[in-house]
Amino acid sequence: MTEREIEREHLVTTLIEENHRLKERITQLERELAKARKNSATSSKPPSSDLVKPPKKPHKTDVETPQKIGGQPGHPKHERVAFPTERLDRTVEYTLTMCPHCGTPLEDAEEAPRVIQQVEIRDVPIRIDAHRGHASWCPSCRAIHYAPFPATVEAGGLFGPRLTTLVAYMKGVCHASFSTIRKFLRDIVGVRVSRGYLRKLIAKMSDALEPTFEALLAALPDQPAIHIDETGHKDNGDRFWTWCFHADLYTLFRIDPSRGSQVLLEVLGAEFTGVIGCDYFSAYRKYMRLNTSVAVQFCLAHLIRDVKYLTTLRDAPTQAYGERLRQALKALFEVIHRRDDLTPPAFQQALEHARNQVVAEASQQVPQTNDAQNLATRFEKHGAQYFQFITTPDIEPTNNLAEQAIRFVVIDRRITQGTRSASGRQWCERIWTVIATCTQRGIDIFEFLHQSLLAHWNLMPGPSLLQDSG
Repeated sequence: MTEREIEREHLVTTLIEENHRLKERITQLERELAKARKNSATSSKPPSSDLVKPPKKPHKTDVETPQKIGGQPGHPKHERVAFPTERLDRTVEYTLTMCPHCGTPLEDAEEAPRVIQQVEIRDVPIRIDAHRGHASWCPSCRAIHYAPFPATVEAGGLFGPRLTTLVAYMKGVCHASFSTIRKFLRDIVGVRVSRGYLRKLIAKMSDALEPTFEALLAALPDQPAIHIDETGHKDNGDRFWTWCFHADLYTLFRIDPSRGSQVLLEVLGAEFTGVIGCDYFSAYRKYMRLNTSVAVQFCLAHLIRDVKYLTTLRDAPTQAYGERLRQALKALFEVIHRRDDLTPPAFQQALEHARNQVVAEASQQVPQTNDAQNLATRFEKHGAQYFQFITTPDIEPTNNLAEQAIRFVVIDRRITQGTRSASGRQWCERIWTVIATCTQRGIDIFEFLHQSLLAHWNLMPGPSLLQDSG
């Protein structure tokens, strides 16, 4: 072999090695790019993390006759139901004596009058009462005794129970800041108070809601099925976590410095025998190992996002693997959506067949890439936990119930920027629990807060959120 041939062979070998390194680098960069492009549709990220939204697809409408804004032809008309007569404070009658066009005297027509019901606030929507406890002298005790005030007056002080409830409602339900509430009270109610006084009012309502919250917390281990989710919480610069426990009759929130399985042990206990719906977060998997009696339904919606992520990778075998899994999951949900069209035995049989197809696709022809292998390993270890809903009617295949309930907390976090003390965290836990549960049960939130406050001030048991209203 000549010197020139040796040089050529060395050059070819060098180029082959460089090409191999570049291919590995390209594969690594493509994987990193795919991870960077993850969004709420291909991962468990919240929609708020999608900083750059994809452009919306144009509507398929005729260019010459574009769709008009507003109600469309054929859409049912929605009209407000008129207030009943007993709700009206007054009725104002308007009559005509002369024709507005020609001036001819008018006669009564046998037609129903036009009616406009108008709701208006009063100029000063408050009542200011002076409660006077008269002094009396006891010649035996040689002391002055004052006539006692009612409990709502003594405990309420400056603000009565309904106005205290209004402040709590604005703070909890409306996400209003203390500054906003002060302006409302000053400009609308005509009363000037300090931020410190408003904090005292919130503390009063928080104390009134404590028995309700503790009763719901104590009843959680007895619930047959609970959907659980968690989200971040800021407290005076420290990182906390808001846990959401959504049961059939109520929803409870708990703020804790930990996002680990210890919270589940504290709230549900180590012998909880119900079913929990959750995502694939490690805390739930560890809780499964610590409590072998619990049944778990991992969220199928999260699984679909992870499978969809595989279809975005550049590796062709991984794409094909992800697409096969996606189609199998799609077929499973098509069966779920046909529940009302099938008899119970046929529905159960179709579900089991669709489940078997998903499991088969997850374990067959698995590419050697990390993403595909990780998903296959997940099915191997916890595949049964994705189909718990098939044999357990009390649980949903997705964790949407907990995710929907926790949205209110995310909105409140964005507006209020969190809390600054333990008492603030307790207030959030209690008011969020009451708001979510009352909404879930169709209970008037304001009236529940008002009755809870009255019961607390009168040292009486408050209304319960554990009773089944149905």
